[in-house]
Amino acid sequence: MKAKVLAIVGPTASGKTEIAFQVAKLVKNHFNKTPEIISADSRQIYKKIQIAAAHPPEEYLKNIKHHFINEYELTDEFNAGEFGEKAGVLIKDILDKGSIPVIAGGSGLYLRSLIYGLFDFEEEFGEEEYEEKKDVIRNKLNERLEAEGSEALYNELLKVDSITAGKFDATKSRRIIRALEVFYLTGTPISQWHENKVDVGFETIQYGINWERPVLYNRINKRVDNMLNEGLLEEIDNLKKEGYHYKHNNSLNTVGVKEAFDYLDGKIEREEMIELIKRNTRRYAKRQMTWFRKDKNIKWIDVNDEVDFKEIAEWIFIELYG
Repeated sequence: MKAKVLAIVGPTASGKTEIAFQVAKLVKNHFNKTPEIISADSRQIYKKIQIAAAHPPEEYLKNIKHHFINEYELTDEFNAGEFGEKAGVLIKDILDKGSIPVIAGGSGLYLRSLIYGLFDFEEEFGEEEYEEKKDVIRNKLNERLEAEGSEALYNELLKVDSITAGKFDATKSRRIIRALEVFYLTGTPISQWHENKVDVGFETIQYGINWERPVLYNRINKRVDNMLNEGLLEEIDNLKKEGYHYKHNNSLNTVGVKEAFDYLDGKIEREEMIELIKRNTRRYAKRQMTWFRKDKNIKWIDVNDEVDFKEIAEWIFIELYG
């Protein structure tokens, strides 16, 4: 029988980080086992953006061991394929030593890579951060197509994914570009995503946090205000002084960071920056929910503005661990 691993999923500002922490505390208090939290967030893995990426509070990090938080440099490239592989190995190690892993995250591609080990290119690029990165990659490939021709791109595909390249010839430029997009976005050939379903070795039980949209949007607006009060602009200004910028660091190509850079660069006014961050974060949350709704294995928990995260954690704990 495969071990059951809990995953708390949901859009940004839904409370999944706190609920995962509260569940981990219950595990720690009721079992003679140590819980460890696996963050499935494509931005929290990076250093220097604790506020912008909404890293868990220090209290959480000190009390419960967290993985994939504040581990990578902003210049590092890290993708869903790597996350799925590394997090899968990590979870097996945690289980082998008798501890209990708890997954928490909102990056759908990361979660899908870890939980299912498979990928549907046509449907799964639903998150804003991936669509933007995909557009950048696609534009560069199209520029190369015009400058170098389809045969040059085909030869490149032969090197990184000979299986896919073997299914068509160098005249199929659209298919070549699509296959290269997947490779450069995820670090994994499209042939592997499509053809090799990975046995991850454990069964993931997913609980999703479902807010009424107006309430979630209000939480997002308040969260943005709190981030600014906590020093978001100072954090981004320090990055700017160190030579970082979202225009040449993919790790910073995300909501909240881009708008702050644009403000500091003098492109927009402060009030416009604030409204853009709130609007773009709300749009991102909507896209996340669209993504998660596709997964019929998620058990949804409806919450309202009177929610007690400890009570939700207790309910999940009893439901899963009895």
